[in-house]
Amino acid sequence: MTAPLLFTPMTIRGVTLKNRAVVAPMHQYAAIRGFATDWHLMNAGRYAAGGAGLVIMESTKVERRGAGTVGDLGLWDDAHIPGLARCVEFIRTHGSVAGIQLGHSGRKARRFRPWEGGRPLVRTDAVEAEAGPWEEWELVAPSAVNSPDSDPVPRGLTRAEVQVLVGRWADAARRADQAGFEVLEIHGAHGYLIHQFLSPFSNLRNDDYGGTELNRMRFCLEITEAVRAVWPQHKPLFLRLSVDDDAGWDPDASSRLSALVKAKGVDVIDCSSGGMRGAPVVSAGPITYGYQVPYAAKIRRETGILTMAVGLIVHADQAEGILQRGEADLIALARELLYNPNWPMDAAQKLGVDPEFALVPPPQAYWLEKRARQVKDMVPSTYRETLGA
Repeated sequence: MTAPLLFTPMTIRGVTLKNRAVVAPMHQYAAIRGFATDWHLMNAGRYAAGGAGLVIMESTKVERRGAGTVGDLGLWDDAHIPGLARCVEFIRTHGSVAGIQLGHSGRKARRFRPWEGGRPLVRTDAVEAEAGPWEEWELVAPSAVNSPDSDPVPRGLTRAEVQVLVGRWADAARRADQAGFEVLEIHGAHGYLIHQFLSPFSNLRNDDYGGTELNRMRFCLEITEAVRAVWPQHKPLFLRLSVDDDAGWDPDASSRLSALVKAKGVDVIDCSSGGMRGAPVVSAGPITYGYQVPYAAKIRRETGILTMAVGLIVHADQAEGILQRGEADLIALARELLYNPNWPMDAAQKLGVDPEFALVPPPQAYWLEKRARQVKDMVPSTYRETLGA
């Protein structure tokens, strides 16, 4: 029997993933002044122990101003390296590849956590939260344009400041390498700073970082070049895009950008959408299973670059079908992994591979294999809802 593509190893540059199941970067808002905590170790570790081929840790900020909340993870200081290295070692020990996403919130920074309402912070909030000097948490953006209208107006970055920020991404990439990460993703999606430069909705500049499409791409392209220059050549580089933002940045523009960054050393485009207007983008169809997969398929088809599909990919056969049809090369999961951190292990069983549970560490594998061998008619809880009356 031919092994499912989902569980066929994949090598990108010098890094081999044991399978195509990827943990998408998910904000945890659990850091303390940018430093990783035990929560990050537990959260990343459970996905590695659950059998994922690649665990990408959350959007980690390249400078203090870019932190979205008081709990955002940071790599703007060498002091942040040891806490992240601890997570890397745990992920690697349990057979997965450790990745990290680097980002900057731009005008979407300085907010309460989502479960605290997500509204903009004011100085007194930051003082109460012991978030550090308020002056270091300035809202900046390509242009002095706020969105939505009730948000504070950010300060438009000067041309010199934009170029300094490019260097901040490179500095953070160097730190990520020192921490031991093997995959790095640049966050260019979801209404954050790079996306703010890409979209004509938020970028009203009239210099060489605004106006034409190529000028709006310049910030992303320069970051890609700066990161690739310091990120080891044997390590893969991903770029996450909001392929369509329903605000002037569309799939055709994303395809053109993907071709440009491919030539500059990006290996995989992580295909998401939205984030600029705050509502889901539905140009690819209704919000249902795999609704963003067409974005990954388009970019893969038009540019030849590897793509990663994400967005309501829930079931094993659904993920396998995406790969078999050539719509994407990797499958990223987020909220479904919050529901079931052992999804890769579970998917392997449903697709008829890994009878010895070799995807997971021995303390899990031994007992699960023994149960499966001894109790032939036992059905795991993830297979059906109830035994009936």
